Amino acid sequence: MGVTLLGPAEVRRLAERLGIRPTKQLGQNFVHDPNTVRRIVRAAELAADDVVLEVGPGLGSLTLALLEAGNAVCAVEIDPPLAAALPETVAQFAPERADRLTVVAGDALRVDLSAVKPTALVANLPYNVAVPVVLHLLATVPTLRRGLVMVQKEVADRLTAGPGSRVYGVPSVKLAWYATARQAGKVPASVFWPVPNVESGLVAFTVNDTDKGDRTGTFAVVDAAFAQRRKTLRAALAGWAGGAAEAERILRAAGVDPGLRGEQLTVDDFMRIASQRRPAGTSG
Repeated sequence: MGVTLLGPAEVRRLAERLGIRPTKQLGQNFVHDPNTVRRIVRAAELAADDVVLEVGPGLGSLTLALLEAGNAVCAVEIDPPLAAALPETVAQFAPERADRLTVVAGDALRVDLSAVKPTALVANLPYNVAVPVVLHLLATVPTLRRGLVMVQKEVADRLTAGPGSRVYGVPSVKLAWYATARQAGKVPASVFWPVPNVESGLVAFTVNDTDKGDRTGTFAVVDAAFAQRRKTLRAALAGWAGGAAEAERILRAAGVDPGLRGEQLTVDDFMRIASQRRPAGTSG
């Protein structure tokens, strides 16, 4: 017996049996279209030996498609009834792959995944936590090599934006620190239950092989530069640098025009700026 994917009837039936009413608080919109979850798995370009981390598996639509592809899956689910039900769903719809599933009940921003060693993140992420979850996992799970996440289209635009774009900002730069990202397609609202009032987009990323150095220092510059987007870097970084004159010195030493704004810089520009800051207590 192979894997049976969930259609609209199965999704409704599972939710009814579990007494699940999708909540806005948890950002629950369940995919009920087999073609969509298969497309997501294809777009993830998984290797046969990838251990997949899925955040927010919900009723299991994407989980089943990942298991159908033959990968081991670690699913992290914050909603206790859904976490408890997922192994039963997999046993029913993919009995021969049930041993490839591990379920972790908890918050993806807090669980310890060191024993799992996932290599790929594939998830339909709740819109309200998508950016924090992606950045947190990239910071704390060193085994991750690639990922494909479904997020609100507006979030997909921000995550993949380049310098000069109207939506380029903190999420764009911080994701670029960890990985090379691109958009991998749109997902219509009609494949979800309940139907959201926004379109979704797929973001694919490949983790950078090289260590860029001082992440904490670089991210502090990024946060300062975008906290006051309309200000020039000389003004926006004054608080971070200890004064506008010191900000100008740092920027010029980094080869960056103090009259530019944050949205015009690459992640490497921010890294160079951070590297020019003098340690506390030094002068001259």
